[in-house]
Amino acid sequence: MDEFASLQQSIERLIRIKCSNYKEDYIKRRILSRMRLTNTADFEAYHKYLLANPQEHDLLRNALTINVTKFFRDPEVFEVIRREILPDLARRKNAIRIWCAGCSTGEEPYSLAILAHELMALHQNVTITIHATDIDTGVLQKAMAGIYDRKTLENVDERRLRKHFIAHEDGTFEVRPHLKNLVKFREHDLMSGVPISRYLDAVTCRNVTIYFTEKQKNDLTHLFHSALAVDGYYVIGKTEYLAREVEHLFVPYNAVQKVLRKAA
Repeated sequence: MDEFASLQQSIERLIRIKCSNYKEDYIKRRILSRMRLTNTADFEAYHKYLLANPQEHDLLRNALTINVTKFFRDPEVFEVIRREILPDLARRKNAIRIWCAGCSTGEEPYSLAILAHELMALHQNVTITIHATDIDTGVLQKAMAGIYDRKTLENVDERRLRKHFIAHEDGTFEVRPHLKNLVKFREHDLMSGVPISRYLDAVTCRNVTIYFTEKQKNDLTHLFHSALAVDGYYVIGKTEYLAREVEHLFVPYNAVQKVLRKAA
């Protein structure tokens, strides 16, 4: 067995990330970035460093599960959710459930919570629950704390900022309790093949699958299809797509903003 394969085995055992689900070039790039920061010369040296330094486990996990996001990333997508998807669901049911998969540090589920809070103010008989999941417990802790810097909030206007956030003296902003109460965070591995629930009304999984193999992307498409109710919505990243093998599972709703609906 070569040293890179041996290192991957240790990553899967220690960090619980299945390397074979990611493109090999991506895994190597992220490990090389940690090698530069730890001054290790090759995969063998980094492997020894990883085994000898438990604190490196979390640092490598963070490197492999890149978490770059902000509130209302791709604002046009959220406009479709605000103007079309949520009102449509509110017309059809009183209890709406949304799964934000790969939620990272919480910016996306809290963005959805802002829209949900605004809709529930107009439809007081409607309740919305947002299930937000990620494999990385470190980012989930940050998400539950709900504290963000101003740059992350650049797409949040002043009215929403005052209404939904508490300004701290250090320049950060904390999500108010009325939004936190709408979001249920939990650890979940998308590679498990098990959805967090069934008969969900919408799933968002944006900018997550771009690092996965084609097989894993297709498996995830089946997973989300099984999790959604009839006519449920599936929102993917602007650069993502469904492979030909699974595109029959969904029909385009808004092709430009990459919003799909579960096929009958």
